[in-house]
Amino acid sequence: MELYEEAVGYLKDVDISVESTGISVESSAISSQLLEDVFAEEDFLQSPMRKESFSLPDVGSRHGRSTSENMLERRLAVLRGILASEERYLNELETLLMPMKALKATAGTSQPVLSCQEIQTVFFQVPELLALHRDFHQALKERLEGATGAEEESETLYRDPLQNLQTLSMEQEEEQEPVAEPDKDHHLLTVGDLFQRLVSQLATYGGFIDNYENAVEVVRRCTQADLRFRTLAESMKSRKASDSSTSEYTFEALLYKPLDRVTKTTLVLHDLLSHTPADHYDAPLLQEALRISSSFLSGVNEPSHCKKAVTLSKGMRRQLVLDGFVVCLCENGRSLRHLFLYTDLLLCVKFKGGTLGRHSQYRYCWHMPLFGLQLHWAGELDYQPDMQQRISTMKAKMYQLCQALRQQRRGSHSRFVDRIRKRLQECELWLLTHSPNLSLELHSTSGKSHTVLMSSLYELEEWREPIDRLIGDNTDTVPPDLLTLTNSCVKLRMTQQPNLQSLLPGGAGQSLCGTLSVVVHSACGLQQPACMWVRVEVDGFDFFSTSEQTHSSLSSREPQWNQELSFQVDGAKNLRVVCITQSQKGPDDTVVARGSLKLDPSITQKWKKLSLTMGHLHLTLSIKYSPHPLGPPSSTIAQPLPVFCVPIGVVAQQEGVLVPHVVRWCAEEVERRGLGEEGIYRTSGSAKEIQLLKHSFNTNLREALKEVRSAEVNVVSGTLKLYFRDLPEALVPADLYKSLKNALDLPDLVSKQGALLNILGLCPAANRNTLLYLFHHLKRVSEKMEVNKMSVMNLATVFGPSLLRPPVPQIDISEEVVVQVQVVFFYLQCNDLPTPLLTLPLDTEDEQDTAM
Repeated sequence: MELYEEAVGYLKDVDISVESTGISVESSAISSQLLEDVFAEEDFLQSPMRKESFSLPDVGSRHGRSTSENMLERRLAVLRGILASEERYLNELETLLMPMKALKATAGTSQPVLSCQEIQTVFFQVPELLALHRDFHQALKERLEGATGAEEESETLYRDPLQNLQTLSMEQEEEQEPVAEPDKDHHLLTVGDLFQRLVSQLATYGGFIDNYENAVEVVRRCTQADLRFRTLAESMKSRKASDSSTSEYTFEALLYKPLDRVTKTTLVLHDLLSHTPADHYDAPLLQEALRISSSFLSGVNEPSHCKKAVTLSKGMRRQLVLDGFVVCLCENGRSLRHLFLYTDLLLCVKFKGGTLGRHSQYRYCWHMPLFGLQLHWAGELDYQPDMQQRISTMKAKMYQLCQALRQQRRGSHSRFVDRIRKRLQECELWLLTHSPNLSLELHSTSGKSHTVLMSSLYELEEWREPIDRLIGDNTDTVPPDLLTLTNSCVKLRMTQQPNLQSLLPGGAGQSLCGTLSVVVHSACGLQQPACMWVRVEVDGFDFFSTSEQTHSSLSSREPQWNQELSFQVDGAKNLRVVCITQSQKGPDDTVVARGSLKLDPSITQKWKKLSLTMGHLHLTLSIKYSPHPLGPPSSTIAQPLPVFCVPIGVVAQQEGVLVPHVVRWCAEEVERRGLGEEGIYRTSGSAKEIQLLKHSFNTNLREALKEVRSAEVNVVSGTLKLYFRDLPEALVPADLYKSLKNALDLPDLVSKQGALLNILGLCPAANRNTLLYLFHHLKRVSEKMEVNKMSVMNLATVFGPSLLRPPVPQIDISEEVVVQVQVVFFYLQCNDLPTPLLTLPLDTEDEQDTAM
């Protein structure tokens, strides 16, 4: 009766009609009740039988084996065939590489068989292919040997399932750790991860395929020209995998084997997937591997000029130019999207990961035709205070995770390391979505607009340049089939994942961790005079600031900066430079050049001078690197240090210069726009606007630079005068006042000049160089006195009381003013004023000038 009830329950579980077997419904109900009484729910949940699923054999199949069982046996046979094929392929690759060592040995002799360059061409990527397939073969062999060794145990379980189930349950109760499932038997044999790992490295085949024609050409040419190579190339023997017999090949035939193999990979995956049950753990992994392999193969088979093209309904070709991840700004906030630039339109999609048994795909978001498209670089967006605080906190968390990951990499459990790495990637992805603030606005002729955000100006230019070029080439667009176009994105995408530092391979020894200093010296090659500034960006983890910029230069064809920028870097491998000119007619800026260079970890702590060529523009800079452990970034928002009412030495030190930015920016702006302004420095600007500009310098230097460019020129000159008046101590130290007064009384002009210049040399470095910078600026203003009506005496009268003050207030104010004006007047008339230094001198600069 118990066996009968068990059989009834089983038939119901597998959805076999009870009536068709001659079993009454009444008996079925009785049996169900009995089973309910015997297997109470809480007892069953606590039973050791719940630890693993177990299925009785299918009574309807031959020898008690189910269709799924037969499929798994065929799958195992397919895997064994793949293993044998891999062994043959490895023997062929080894045979192909066998003469490489001997050929390299002869390359250095007087009569080489092949030159070093020809050897590199013939064997290009072949060693890498051999290493790749050796790893795959070894891993697959170990999995199959484990499955074969467990077959006898599986057969025993099949003969007496109930008895063995009880035995297995008792054994599992005694064991402290569960049995590892993947190698238990061929029912649970998993190989999908191995195939995914294999197809993820198909780029190695891409290099071989691109080089194949060149390699064949070298082989054919050398076969005809050299008897020694012909003897070698026409008879190469490879051992078969199944026995000790050998097969004879020509060199060219062996060279074709990788081409044949990359085609077979897709066919093998098709065959293996067809013998894998849909609910098997390997099914989604193999489907993804097949998708990658098929996509790679289709790209190889297409002509090179059509690899990234989509055929339109009208017979035209829509070419993919660029794709990548950007942040889209919309009403609902920020979203990470995949942007595709085609020859005639922009397509924005969002990625939808594939579920079990389904491919990954993209979902359409929006598109914009390039015809009539207008671009606007809106500059940098300001963060809300709460968002700025969240970003700072997230950077601090990422730093802690990185430190924990480095501590756990040695001798730690891989699962724990994976958890740290996953958490780090999640934090970096959040930061990638919420921190970008460089906005590119897109406006179409239909009135639609979209804004994309990026964290790097270099990256923004990588998009804007091709878009601008394609806009000029487009006269109209073919209406796209959005469904077809969106579905094609999976195949055509070049950027597979967001640009996360935590996803990049490579060890810490290949990147920089410490302090990277860059001095931007000068540029040459501009076609016309322009006010230019330079933005320097570094990659790596975004714990600290990854971008800095110079001040704007004077209008010149050879702008000068000599400004030092400093970065705290972790994982930095590249330095990128973007050169921007200020528009003469408005606030909009124009990128005129961009370039990048690899950062070598062997850079010493001495300055190294480089010349970076970017088209027609040549930028001179110096770099040095100091490796050291980094402290944690602050999770609080750094408050900007004030500029006004602060000793000039403090301001110069915090800015890393000898002449504060407020002095240089205001003076340069006056020279750009105010030399022809009548009464410049005498006519005051709006007091309210001057105070607003002063507030900007105290709170945000970058914002202050923008305001200086757009402010009324008398407001700029008034701000410069206010800065000197607000200094706690005059630019000329008070203890030198008496010496200057006595020098003015010297009757001999030569002695007077020498004494005054010596006194100037006694000033602190920041005071002295700022004075020299201001004096040279005022002399240039006085050279336009016919227009601006500002003579040397007028300028000395305006600036004298601000630059020089007595130690204690004098009773005779008129005498004090005379001394102040006469000192400044003398310096402005002096023709031997030294040239000011704008930045601190470099430590020790390498003599060699490296061209990049």
